[in-house]
Amino acid sequence: MSEIDAIDRRILSLLQRDGRISNADLAAKVNLSASACHRRVRRLEETGIIRDYVALLDRRQVGRPTMVFVEITLSGQADEVLDAFERAVHEIPDVLECHLMSGAADYLLKVVASDTEDFARIHRQHLAKLPGVAQMHSSFALRTVFRTTALPV
Repeated sequence: MSEIDAIDRRILSLLQRDGRISNADLAAKVNLSASACHRRVRRLEETGIIRDYVALLDRRQVGRPTMVFVEITLSGQADEVLDAFERAVHEIPDVLECHLMSGAADYLLKVVASDTEDFARIHRQHLAKLPGVAQMHSSFALRTVFRTTALPV
């Protein structure tokens, strides 16, 4: 990781809350000139600390209000089994996240669907066909209590 100082941390914190903030406003909030602020942001981008800029969508408003967490246990731990699973799961558009886990399950997936019927479709057409799966347990999120994409810096 590249060296980041207190000003970089403030820039990162502000950009995580508002990625569309103008450079002039960002510079004013961190007490830098616009050019010095721009140089810092470019350095943070070039070193990969700032990876992307995205628009975060409201899943309810785009017709995907149902969130399901799927725990998957594979039939084996060989590299070929893991690689085949990871390649296949990457191709499922409804899977937002896939994490290799320690503990009881090998993988944890975060899946979005329009409703339970849509999740049944996703399960039938995609999840049930994933290679190497021995067990699968799905849990429907009833309500999101807290969610952020901002990392503590």
